[in-house]
Amino acid sequence: MRRILHVDYSLCIGCETCEGVCEFIHHGKPNIRVYYTVTGIPIPITCRHCEKAPCMDVCPAGAIFKDYDGAVIIDPNKCIGCMMCLAVCPFGVPTFNVKLKVMTKCDMCADRRQLGMAPACSEMCPAEAIFFGKPEEIEDEIRRRTAEKIARERMSTISLEGVGRLP
Repeated sequence: MRRILHVDYSLCIGCETCEGVCEFIHHGKPNIRVYYTVTGIPIPITCRHCEKAPCMDVCPAGAIFKDYDGAVIIDPNKCIGCMMCLAVCPFGVPTFNVKLKVMTKCDMCADRRQLGMAPACSEMCPAEAIFFGKPEEIEDEIRRRTAEKIARERMSTISLEGVGRLP
């Protein structure tokens, strides 16, 4: 049962809660980082757990695999720290752990998922910009949010003068 983590960048408020909770859970090493564009727009960057993950294809040690939810995981016992995964990741996500001499990245909170819980970043996001679920659930949520945004924009342009008044 494939599940994905989706970030709705239009809702991110730049509070960095996702980064903070990830850092706490992963002992000081967050696997999601909030970066800011030159105009100050916050952009949380984390692993996209690609369906056809280039990092898996390029790993010479076979240390990268997909788990039961479709999360792309690095096995630290097999990783040789060659950084090939970083070289091919379109988001520049994997990081080198100097202490362990291996690559690390988001595992969609594997420990939490084994307990039936969602990744911490999605549960803690106060703006509900990060959500987790089956691809079809995520698609439905994106469509619902888009419809609400369009409806709000339309309502803001409609004049309500005289509505509800008797002649």
